[in-house]
Parts: sequence; structure tokens; C-alpha cells
Amino acid sequence: MDVLYFAWVRERIGLPRETVETSAATVAELVEELRAREERYAAAFADISALRVAINQELTDFDASLDGAREVAFFPPMTGG
Repeated sequence: MDVLYFAWVRERIGLPRETVETSAATVAELVEELRAREERYAAAFADISALRVAINQELTDFDASLDGAREVAFFPPMTGG
């Protein structure tokens, strides 16, 4: 599946997107797999309460299933202005 990173998540990881092979069943499990990769991922996902996630361009929670997911995006909360 494609994993997209936005804003400071992208800055910490150093990539805007990548294709990931995963055995994770949920977004939270995917985050754990990514954290274990290396320090830059651990830094980006150190505090998931500061992140939002979307599966196939629909906002969801970290306990959401990845069944049928083609794309997962991580980004900080949006602010109005």
C-alpha cells in the first residue's frame, strides 16, 4: 500500500510517500512497524495523539482496519484561519 506523509511528519521521515509491504491489520499496527524501522520513523510517530490518519482519503482512527486499504496518509491536525 502507499503511505503518504504530510507537513512535519514528512520532514522528520524525509519522504513524501512510499510503498510499504505490511502484515499489519490496523493503522496502529502499521505505526508500530514503521516506528521499528529506524529512528526517523520513531521520531515522526513518537506521539500519535498529535497525528491524524486517513485511509483511502477518508479520516479514520488508529484502530481502523487496513483491510482493503490502498493508501494511508499521516498528517497533523488541520487548523482553520
